[in-house]
Amino acid sequence: MPQDQPRHKDPLHGFTLEAILQALVAYYGWEQLSRLIDINCFRHDPSIKSSLSFLRKTPWARQKVEALFVQLPAANVVTKQSL
Repeated sequence: MPQDQPRHKDPLHGFTLEAILQALVAYYGWEQLSRLIDINCFRHDPSIKSSLSFLRKTPWARQKVEALFVQLPAANVVTKQSL
């Protein structure tokens, strides 16, 4: 492995919860996201702010969001450098 490109075992390394959520909303949209992860903050009057608040307080929901993000095709994921 070249020294100029360190690799981390955690696929979420360098991504904030906000960046993860924005990438999912950009890729799926709120409607599809609410079908994939059945939580009210994605179904009723969804917003990044309200969803972040809920996800930060609810570990099981955050885990589902992070797991879905890891499954996104790499071309659709915002890189750490462009955050």
